[in-house]
Amino acid sequence: MRVLLVAVAWTLLAGALFVQFAGAPDRQVTVFWTFQPPLDALLLWSSWRVTRASAGVVRRFWRSMTMAAALFLTGDTVQAVQSLRTPGEWSTAAGGVQSLCFLTGLGLVIVTMLIHPQAGQTGRERLGFWLDAGSVMVGGAVVAWCFTVGPDTGRADLISTLAAGAVVLTSAFAAVKMILSGNAPLHRFAAVPMIGSAVVNSIGLFLAPDATGGLPAHVYLVRFLPSLLIAVGPRIQELVTGVEQGAGRARRRKPYSLLPYASIAAVFATLLVILPRGVDTRLWGVVAGLGVIIVLVVARQWVAFQDNTRLIRELDTTLTELRRHETRLRRQALFDDLTGLANRGYFHEEVTGALDAGEPVALLLIDLDGFKGVNDTHGHAAGDALLAGVADRLRQSVRSGDLVARLGGDEFGVLLHHCDAGEGGSTADRILGALTAPIPAGPAAIVANASIGVAASSLLPECADVRSLLHFADLAMYEAKHRGKGTWTLYSPDVPGHQRPA
Repeated sequence: MRVLLVAVAWTLLAGALFVQFAGAPDRQVTVFWTFQPPLDALLLWSSWRVTRASAGVVRRFWRSMTMAAALFLTGDTVQAVQSLRTPGEWSTAAGGVQSLCFLTGLGLVIVTMLIHPQAGQTGRERLGFWLDAGSVMVGGAVVAWCFTVGPDTGRADLISTLAAGAVVLTSAFAAVKMILSGNAPLHRFAAVPMIGSAVVNSIGLFLAPDATGGLPAHVYLVRFLPSLLIAVGPRIQELVTGVEQGAGRARRRKPYSLLPYASIAAVFATLLVILPRGVDTRLWGVVAGLGVIIVLVVARQWVAFQDNTRLIRELDTTLTELRRHETRLRRQALFDDLTGLANRGYFHEEVTGALDAGEPVALLLIDLDGFKGVNDTHGHAAGDALLAGVADRLRQSVRSGDLVARLGGDEFGVLLHHCDAGEGGSTADRILGALTAPIPAGPAAIVANASIGVAASSLLPECADVRSLLHFADLAMYEAKHRGKGTWTLYSPDVPGHQRPA
């Protein structure tokens, strides 16, 4: 931070000298060039240090910045010596050595920015990026055209002005490219002053272009300020990189950019300034540029519309998958995978709900006799097929509103809604009758023998809950199993047991 403060103080000193030597343009020019090399040295030193801490394409960018800084330092030093040896200059135009070094260094940075890879994007996203960048650059070209080209501009001045403007716009385009791509090799805090240097440089280039014999002090300062801005950028990058790990890494590009709309606003503002001056080439340039920008923005909106449509489709697909996943999870939580019947947890919830509502219910517990022998004799695949077949017979033997569940292993449960003890016994008879027909189980057909225990809420105390109802049905089922295969037993608190043959 101390280095930044020193650089700012150095620039303020230069500005004070520009004011002090007002009316002596040769001294102002000498100050302009002799104060440049220290800022170039700061740019070189900071860029080199950031290069050492970087890797990959980020390192390539900062290596180019370091080489450009070395060229800037060389050219500005030669120009400073020349300004001291040949006083009498009033213009900030540089000599051949400085111009060559500056253009070479600037060209190196521009090429590096242009070839800097964009973050991974789809074809539509890349098209949107180029449309955004084109809108920004057309807006910049329109503004430059209006404020640098006049009705009295000579051919030579026009060519030189347009050439300088082309360099500025190309560098600005390269910077905009990296900003919009979301893959800039530097932190946004470091990018702001460096991009600001290009903006200020553009302002200084076209500020007081027709002056002869000297320039106002503020013009010298404006033309000097880019040297400070571009020098502090790498220093800020160095400081931020030391504090924030990963600064300058690829970041996901935002789905929208405000720069094209800022470009439209700038062109409209330019149109308001140019319109009172009458119809000339500048006005037609603004109108043409505005038309091009509108076309680009409309195309960009179409691309955004396509992106939104795609996102909506993807969202619909995702929601559909989530619903399917939710259905699968719910089914796994409530139903048995093998038979498709309700599981023990779901069965308990339904019985509890019916009892809490004061509904008369009957509960059947069904246990297959000799199921272990089926597994041992025919294999587990045959046992699974037998269980699935029993589940189908149970579903066919009850009403549509009743609930059949697999409670575990070869044990099943049936909840009969609005049912008394007599109807429970009738259902047990139907189940036993349905099980008399052999069930296909692999290569064999097996007759499933079962013992059924029946418990009715109407025969139990009003305080009976699901546990007691299941307990009594379990007692009745074991009584049936004890008395013989293919029977059912109704639990009664007064009668030890009632047996009815199948």
